Amino acid sequence: RGLYGLGVRYLTLTHNDNVDWADSATDEPRAGGLTAFGREVVREMNRLGMLVDLSHVAATTMRDALDASSAPVIFSHSSARAVCDHPRNVPDDVLERLPGNGGMAMVTFVPKFVLQAAVDWTAEADENMRAHGFHHLDTTAEAMKVHRAFEERHPRPVATVATVADHLDHMREVTGIDHLGIGGDYDGTAFTPDGLDDVSGYPKLLAELLDRGWSKADLAKLTWKNAVRVLDAAEDVARGLQATRSPSNATIESLDG
Repeated sequence: RGLYGLGVRYLTLTHNDNVDWADSATDEPRAGGLTAFGREVVREMNRLGMLVDLSHVAATTMRDALDASSAPVIFSHSSARAVCDHPRNVPDDVLERLPGNGGMAMVTFVPKFVLQAAVDWTAEADENMRAHGFHHLDTTAEAMKVHRAFEERHPRPVATVATVADHLDHMREVTGIDHLGIGGDYDGTAFTPDGLDDVSGYPKLLAELLDRGWSKADLAKLTWKNAVRVLDAAEDVARGLQATRSPSNATIESLDG
């Protein structure tokens, strides 16, 4: 509620590590998804009108959040696991539930999440970083020097505009055009697909999709209409809940023991 009062309108339930009440996609399972307190967090976010962001969470957490949420959820920067098998991506069974929830999945551009060869290369690069005493996500000058040296010996696979479009094609087939968006994640990666180095590359992605048969109406939904609809829907749900539900005072101790 404090964050909402400061203007926050969406909250990612986890980052790379678990929290006490929710499992992350890239940590060892502990809660099995959401705990009772985690589900209460989702309900309170619904009551406030704060979007539940399921990027970074484990698939079990995704499913639990969809069960608990009465408002549309988002994936602010995740792609399709069926196209690239990385735990940060969204399984098809979860994508299939978005129409019933009203939410949306926003495709990311991070190469190690969209290109399978990059997933495999990254696993080797991360091990090299650890062998040199660095955290695998360290982007300091010293760490990047080690990383660049590895890349010189082992050129990294390069994702392209078409790689990202492949994810969008698959996600559209599974969840429908009304539930897709773009979430590049430029502030979260040191590497980008060829042609998508920054937001000036967005027209290249849209041109690729037009060449694949997407309509201008489809692209309008992808680039802004779906996001605005989800924000509006979350506020509509909140108005209804605020008329019938008081703010939650539940604690993690009372619900999870």
